[in-house]
Amino acid sequence: MGATQAPTFTPSWWCRNGHVQTIWGPLFRRTRIAFRRERIDTADGDFLDLDWIDGPPTSPVLLVLHGLEGSSRSHYAQGLLRLAGDRGWRGVALNFRSCSGELNRVARFYHSGETTDLDAVVTRLIAREPSVTLGAVGISLGGNVLLKWLGECEADAPKQLAAAVAISAPFDVAACAEVLDRGVRRAIYTANFLRTMRDKVRRKAAAFPDFVDIAAARRARTFAEYDRAVTAPLNGFADERDYWTRASAGPYLARIRRPTLLINALDDPIVPTAALPDPATLPPGVRAEYVAHGGHAGFLHGRRPWAPQAWAEQRAIDFIRTAVDAAREAVAAG
Repeated sequence: MGATQAPTFTPSWWCRNGHVQTIWGPLFRRTRIAFRRERIDTADGDFLDLDWIDGPPTSPVLLVLHGLEGSSRSHYAQGLLRLAGDRGWRGVALNFRSCSGELNRVARFYHSGETTDLDAVVTRLIAREPSVTLGAVGISLGGNVLLKWLGECEADAPKQLAAAVAISAPFDVAACAEVLDRGVRRAIYTANFLRTMRDKVRRKAAAFPDFVDIAAARRARTFAEYDRAVTAPLNGFADERDYWTRASAGPYLARIRRPTLLINALDDPIVPTAALPDPATLPPGVRAEYVAHGGHAGFLHGRRPWAPQAWAEQRAIDFIRTAVDAAREAVAAG
């Protein structure tokens, strides 16, 4: 696939600015899905919460990975799962540790490059149903996790995974952190993310008083400060830059061996265009679609501000549907 012609996407007349595209969904998209929650134990004594929408027993399963400080309740996760349900698929959202509404049990949290939980969930789904057909969509941080995992798996990625899509993935965590730690983005986005992240550290300190430098974590007002105080020491990184480098999915893209779609907007206020991979350098099974507008995990279109449609979510479902149909035809053909 590699280099491709940019797809057609026309943003709403009321939502052409990248910041508006980014902020509109969290503020105004209202989709509420009734989930069935499944809690699974992890090898290190923790737990993961999976939120399901059920469907026919043999239908494909869409696995959704949310972004930083998101959850199954995030507007894009709800949108994707609703689209999956409309197609008669099952859907499941993996809530990263401490994102399901309950603080996780062990000291560490999730982070941009943590792939063992995703691997454990996929392994469990396949063990439970060996003939399952899976599609996976990761948004923002979840997209980075998904792409890094695919690259780590290389040719050993499960054959049950028909296709994967990453929407607004950062690719280069350092480049995104540096953008977010400056100017208006620091005030709009970083402050919002760090507010909930610092609160989780504060609550976690009640059970683990010395697990990080609590004072430094409370003072953190940039990702550099937070990752230096919390993420790096909790996960064995030398410092924040070591974490950013080792967590980034960009270096893993060349190793991906499953059909994969990358969707990004050139006006994304969180992922700078310099962080986007050159489509000409991608392996044959990886397709990049970069559009002029869409912001970060936005891609809203339609005439009605109170009921916008999310183009990237529909595009992701269409891409996975094509791969699912092809996989089933191949099985039928023997």
